[in-house]
Amino acid sequence: MLAVPQLATLATYSGAALLLILTPGPDMALFLSRTIGVGRAAGFAAMAGVMVGLLVHTLLATLGLSALVAASPTAFGLLRIVGAAYLLWLAWGAWRNGSGFDPRGPAGDAAPGVARAFATGVAMNVANPKIVLFFLTFLPQFVDPASPEAAAEIAFLGVWYVVLSVPICSIIILGAARVADTITASPRIRRALDRTTAAVFALFAVKLALSRA
Repeated sequence: MLAVPQLATLATYSGAALLLILTPGPDMALFLSRTIGVGRAAGFAAMAGVMVGLLVHTLLATLGLSALVAASPTAFGLLRIVGAAYLLWLAWGAWRNGSGFDPRGPAGDAAPGVARAFATGVAMNVANPKIVLFFLTFLPQFVDPASPEAAAEIAFLGVWYVVLSVPICSIIILGAARVADTITASPRIRRALDRTTAAVFALFAVKLALSRA
């Protein structure tokens, strides 16, 4: 069940959300690396995975499960370790293999690379406790806790965040696809991109590992 907040509240929330969406982070690094390394379809698959992950967090926040995780030092710590380890694994993969692994099977089918990009997007978001905290601290600022529709409004704001994210992320992916041939044609540029992607994942892994609820 979704409930739309007042228009003034929604406008303020949308402006704040857009700034957050445009802030570089591991999601953006994933979109760029998959688009340039595998193809536009993989970039959109990664985006779809991230959006599914955000919807999962929206559901958990609406049901109150996210609050339980954040309130439990053990559960939050475990999720933090898992999320950091996964980001480090992505960083190692980008450093060692780059984003240019060949996802195609014998018949030239890119489906495995697309499926992997989607799964990576889902896992990277679901296993990130910082997103749990985001939904617990950011969304409630735009909801009246005394309202009988507070949970429904939080659900709407979570879905609205995804709606705002899709066109922006799509523009980023399409832009990356346009320059993909130029980048992949230069081993030096490709290597620099892979190293940068690895550094971004590693940086956010360390930041996540050192974070506290």
